[in-house]
Amino acid sequence: MAEPDLSVKSITKIVESYPRDKRHSLAILQDMQRSFGYIPREGFDILSRYLDTKIAKLFAMATFYRALSLKPKGKHVIRVCDGTACHIRGAPVLLDALERILGVKAGETTADGFFTVETVNCLGACAIAPVMVVDEQYHPQVKPDQVEAILKACRGGKNG
Repeated sequence: MAEPDLSVKSITKIVESYPRDKRHSLAILQDMQRSFGYIPREGFDILSRYLDTKIAKLFAMATFYRALSLKPKGKHVIRVCDGTACHIRGAPVLLDALERILGVKAGETTADGFFTVETVNCLGACAIAPVMVVDEQYHPQVKPDQVEAILKACRGGKNG
């Protein structure tokens, strides 16, 4: 996977594709997230100057929305639902297996940058609990002994 272009030029291109209106702040931050996988520090600086607004306001917005990240995420983002139905049906055990196999805790990214593990409050898929989503692919009724096979498939069948 090619590294995203974090140059000032590429960030400025995203920012300047919008009118100078503070109501576009969230959309611009979302575009940075989509382009880079997170919102780089330089993005806040450039956007702050462009919209003539305080960085603290932009930072508050970015930290309020869980879909936005201040840290780079892995190539594959794994979300484990920990809503009531999933929790009761084994999400904590599933998360333990995932953390043990990958050697990271929820909220962290593997050293190779391949996986980021996250928990979410609810995915709205209670009927198929416990649910694990890898990128946008839902894995229903996941058992801890299925985790390695799911990860192996993400790696293209390679071990590790």
